[in-house]
Amino acid sequence: MTVYVVRRLLALVVMLAVISFGIFSLLYLAPGNPVAVILGRGYHSPAAIQAVKHQYHLDKPFLEQYLIWAKGVLHFKFGNSITTSLPVGGQITSRLPTSMYLGAYAFVLTLVFGVGLGLLAALKNQTVLDRGTVAASLIGLSTPAFVAGVFLIYLFAIVVHWFPASGRGNGFVDELWHLTLPAISLALTSIAYVLKHTRAAVIGVMEQDYVTFARARGLSLRRILVTYMLRNALIPVITISGLVLSGLVVGAVLTEVTFSIQGLGDLLVQSASSKDVPTIQAVAVLVAALIIVANLLADVAYAFADPRVRLGKD
Repeated sequence: MTVYVVRRLLALVVMLAVISFGIFSLLYLAPGNPVAVILGRGYHSPAAIQAVKHQYHLDKPFLEQYLIWAKGVLHFKFGNSITTSLPVGGQITSRLPTSMYLGAYAFVLTLVFGVGLGLLAALKNQTVLDRGTVAASLIGLSTPAFVAGVFLIYLFAIVVHWFPASGRGNGFVDELWHLTLPAISLALTSIAYVLKHTRAAVIGVMEQDYVTFARARGLSLRRILVTYMLRNALIPVITISGLVLSGLVVGAVLTEVTFSIQGLGDLLVQSASSKDVPTIQAVAVLVAALIIVANLLADVAYAFADPRVRLGKD
């Protein structure tokens, strides 16, 4: 297992290096002049232009710029924001906990309702409950997070006044209350996705011979569910958990903007609007790293659940 994890970590490092180079290259080739964004419109002396180029290493060759930037990234130093002149790392540090809180909240909702409803639909296969659950999951799969967010704001914040419409709150309980609607809107698609796979996996396991034999032995339904069905049916769910986490990270961008939450997604949109290249680079690399780590954790969990993966067997 140790060899498997080390091999995956090495692959993670290589992948992150390639992604960081791609992000830096795309922003380097993007239209627009960072010097003009920093100094603003109007006439500027050659000395002022040269000073800005030297400060942001724009007077150096492309590969040297990338190496300087990558070295800073390794020490969590992303330079200063073009628009605010504040350290980018400080802005990320202040916003990262909110985004992580929102993502974790949405992930818990995804697992609880996705697995629970998928199991219920499988046990009630070919019934009205099953068909209704499947139909609801199709609606969830086809509803973008920001559309669900607008609907939830109107219904639960404006019509019935149960939840706040924006902001992140202060303190654990208040923040949990403020992030409930954003977490639900972010998790709806993921819940439908997990529900679909859980239902299919449980139905497949129910048709296996060892489940039929367990029923013939007179074992209780609860024991069959926990001991035989869930342990095997959840392996496909563990497999897709990396994709689910990745989707939550990406979907958090629009969700945070919809609910006016000051997280990484909101910071990314603001920096893109103002052409704040250092901030865009930092947030993009951090989001890519979170997605890669999420998939790594899913692979490791899958290896623990199915030893054939880490042993290289079919």
